[in-house]
Amino acid sequence: MSDLKEGQKAPEFTAADQDGNTVTLSQFSGKKVVLYFYPKDDTPGCTAEACDFRDNYQGLIAKGIIVLGVSTDDEKSHQKFVAKHSLPFTLLADTDKKIVEAYGVWGEKNMYGKKYMGTNRTTFIIDEAGNILHVIKKVDSKSPTAQVLGLLEN
Repeated sequence: MSDLKEGQKAPEFTAADQDGNTVTLSQFSGKKVVLYFYPKDDTPGCTAEACDFRDNYQGLIAKGIIVLGVSTDDEKSHQKFVAKHSLPFTLLADTDKKIVEAYGVWGEKNMYGKKYMGTNRTTFIIDEAGNILHVIKKVDSKSPTAQVLGLLEN
């Protein structure tokens, strides 16, 4: 799991979004960023999480918060996920696992007694200067927006 701590500089990254556009963390300098890592497009927990961010997106934007989702799925998978659920925010394709590894969220998982490697659902809240404000390791996939706003308001 993530060794990154609150107060540390968030690792810079460059990745393609669902439309093939190049996205970097530094392009959002001056804004708060919710960088959320999720295991797989269009699975129940990941869909619930994405749809909660979608349903609260205008409120987040109004507070100057950018939402970026990251999984190891490719651009085509992200395009289908965005279209199916009308997601208004950017999804990054981390097919080479550089971002999940830089943020320490790639690790061993266990489902039904079977061990495998995958993305651990984790959310990073990054401040306007690119520093990590909060790391959420126990993400509530049904209401992640409330978790994020609760931390930012305290």
